[in-house]
Amino acid sequence: MFKFTIETKDKKSKARAGKLETPHGEILTPNFNPVGTQAAVKTLSSQDLKDIGAQIVLSNSYHLMLRPGADVIEKMGGLAKFMGWGTFNRSFEVGDEKSLTKNSRHLDFLRSNNQDPTSHFSHQEFVGSPTMTDSGGFQVFSLGVAQKKVIFKDASGRRINKFTKSVFLSPADTQFLLPAIAKTREAKQLIKLKAAKIHEDGVWFYSHIDGSKRWFDANVSIKLQEQLGADLFVAFDDHESPLWDYEMTRFSLERTNRWALQSRVAHKRKDQLMYGVVHGGMYDNLRIESAKFTEKHFEAIAIGGSYSSKETLYRTVESVISHVSPDKPVHLLGIGEVQDIFEAIERGVDFFDCVAPTRRGRHGNLYISPKNGGSAKQNYTLQITNAKYALDKDPIDPGCLCFTCQNHTRAYLRHLFMGDELLAQRLGSYHNVYFIVNLVKKIREAILEGRFQEMKKVWL
Repeated sequence: MFKFTIETKDKKSKARAGKLETPHGEILTPNFNPVGTQAAVKTLSSQDLKDIGAQIVLSNSYHLMLRPGADVIEKMGGLAKFMGWGTFNRSFEVGDEKSLTKNSRHLDFLRSNNQDPTSHFSHQEFVGSPTMTDSGGFQVFSLGVAQKKVIFKDASGRRINKFTKSVFLSPADTQFLLPAIAKTREAKQLIKLKAAKIHEDGVWFYSHIDGSKRWFDANVSIKLQEQLGADLFVAFDDHESPLWDYEMTRFSLERTNRWALQSRVAHKRKDQLMYGVVHGGMYDNLRIESAKFTEKHFEAIAIGGSYSSKETLYRTVESVISHVSPDKPVHLLGIGEVQDIFEAIERGVDFFDCVAPTRRGRHGNLYISPKNGGSAKQNYTLQITNAKYALDKDPIDPGCLCFTCQNHTRAYLRHLFMGDELLAQRLGSYHNVYFIVNLVKKIREAILEGRFQEMKKVWL
């Protein structure tokens, strides 16, 4: 039911092109998974994602448990069907055209699809596309344990990010916790939210929606993900904080290992592939220990947790990859910036997911390629709200084939963002998701054609 095959390997690195066969379709790797937190990639429809070329969507179990609830999604046919992520296979039979004229919309559909107008639907079946869910461990941590420790600047006033040693969440992740901009009921609720309480067998946390007290453990996480019905899912894990020292990180890793084994016992469905998660923070020996444990007990490997710097991230990926089977798919959780993608693929990573493309897109921070001025220094982006784009007739990234770039200028995009038009968020997100999804596809092509090192040199 699940089969991971390596098609080609880069001769000078661990980069590889492969494919993962799932019950709902084949995924070509390397691959970027857009994140649909609440069964929706923000501002984009499922049809948009198909047009962009996405192969799989990742949703968050924690959020779907709270709203609308796993029972609802299960009754609606599972995550893919619930969000319309797939295709309808329709069959037709000949009928009486007179009787069909009562339904003009039906006739219009038939004619637009080159179907005989004297035919009508006899049957239609929804076929879902591949989906993935996470365990909920990250959200339990970030919306509970971590929120009381949010820091935005260090002693020198330097802005921090998710890799800084003194903090876990980036400013973009945590802005909604600031009282000054708490404009919604949920944001206000977050400010008053109590910290989660970690126990050896699970976590008590408080809903960010209504503050209600909830219990989360391996059994809850796995049952939830089985109800959601994703092809790929993640064992329940304990997310370490970079604020923790070696001993606390080690205790957290031991909890993750226990919860991983409990997740295996709880898992009953045979049509889902479970990922075990490698943790251990910035400590190399703990990462290696975790990699060996995960390799022993799981058929798919996910790398998660916190990092003190990009260099630590790359070193972690390299050490983990060297201690897991080359025959297993490897997913780097929550990472999806251009530089990180190249560096991780070079070290053997197959899958990525990240909210960065849509988050940047909603705020006018739009990706551009090196030939148009993109570089690692500015994360391969331009800020479209800058005044210099007010009369710019170029698309965001000249040469890009996405809908936004094929139809709109930088000047128009800037106008939409300055006017706070909803269309701005949609067009910006569309471009960014297209850019990253298709960049990874181009990297795959480069690996297949023996050009990966050449392509990486151009970009980095």
